[in-house]
Amino acid sequence: MERLIYMDNAATTPTAPEVIEAMLPFYEQRYGNPSAGYDLGQTSKQAIEKAREIIAASLGAMPQEIYFTAGGSESDNWALKGVAESQGYRGNHIITSRIEHHAILRTCEYLEQNGYEVTYLDVDEWGTVSPEKVANAIRPDTILISVMTANNEMGTIQPIPQIGNVARHHGVLFHTDAVQAYGQMPIHVDAMKADMLSASAHKFRGPKGVGFLYVRESSRIPPFVHGGGQERKNRAGTENVPGIVGMGKAAELAISTMTERSRYERRMRDYLIREIMRNIPDCQLNGSRFNRLPNNADFCFAGIEGGNLLIMLDEDGICASAGSACSTGEHKPSHVLRAMGISEELCRGAIRLTLNEMVTVEDIDYVVDRLRENIAVLRSERADLP
Repeated sequence: MERLIYMDNAATTPTAPEVIEAMLPFYEQRYGNPSAGYDLGQTSKQAIEKAREIIAASLGAMPQEIYFTAGGSESDNWALKGVAESQGYRGNHIITSRIEHHAILRTCEYLEQNGYEVTYLDVDEWGTVSPEKVANAIRPDTILISVMTANNEMGTIQPIPQIGNVARHHGVLFHTDAVQAYGQMPIHVDAMKADMLSASAHKFRGPKGVGFLYVRESSRIPPFVHGGGQERKNRAGTENVPGIVGMGKAAELAISTMTERSRYERRMRDYLIREIMRNIPDCQLNGSRFNRLPNNADFCFAGIEGGNLLIMLDEDGICASAGSACSTGEHKPSHVLRAMGISEELCRGAIRLTLNEMVTVEDIDYVVDRLRENIAVLRSERADLP
């Protein structure tokens, strides 16, 4: 393959060279266990705490409110199961939306099997959760509201500060899955009124297998992994020091470059959307036209199967996806798009293109050209079927 254009940054991002450089010493020379009392171990401990401070500052939080995990899915699980365990005496009702990541939805299904009740809120045609619907769903036994900051498939940004205000007004804990949003848009936990927030390093050019959960100091939840005293006795096990160091560096880079990078990505995204709409008939942009993540363009193309198009794009050196990376291969219509009222037939032609700051106008022109030709071929083949 001579050419590679990577447009699947919502699935994962290339690890930044600065991040790799920051991590390497903790594999080679600074390999001490952070729990050890000697200097080699304390060097690792200090590096962990530095990363914690960087991430806390990026959220307007305190360092002691940041807990390191193995990624966004673990953070989501910990938040929901932790509240269910700690607040069960107050009630057993949880509110979420139908467009959440499976890390939330399947955890809710697990909790339902264990006696909890879950309200799944509908969204509008743009994929937006209404704060009024959240307020109307609250019951005396509601213990948690969990709504994602921005959707991982179609990129719509949710009215999180307003939903947080509703939760705070009713005295209900509020969690937001910010896995897609962190590093892409400004996030401040006080402005959001968030009690808990999940993020994952590999979504903002950090390493895979590491993430964090923000837990407001007043919103204590039980330990997720029992054993040693790591993470203030809340998540036992020797820390992934290189990963945590890499995530701290990636967070530092993401925050320092966010304004300029988002402006560029938004310009390239809008050009991509405009060119697709102009050159390819019978296509639909999914989600809000403007209130979306700066790098996200999600489409449905009528009369094709998205999986077949992805194969053709891969042969052309283009990496894209049909939706959530965690659902690839399930061959089912997107639960997100179905929740927005899009027909099952149209959902089957869904393609998500998520770019980064390295994409060029020439790259986009090539992608649009290959989309146009490949979709025409697929439609022609389908028309020829008896």
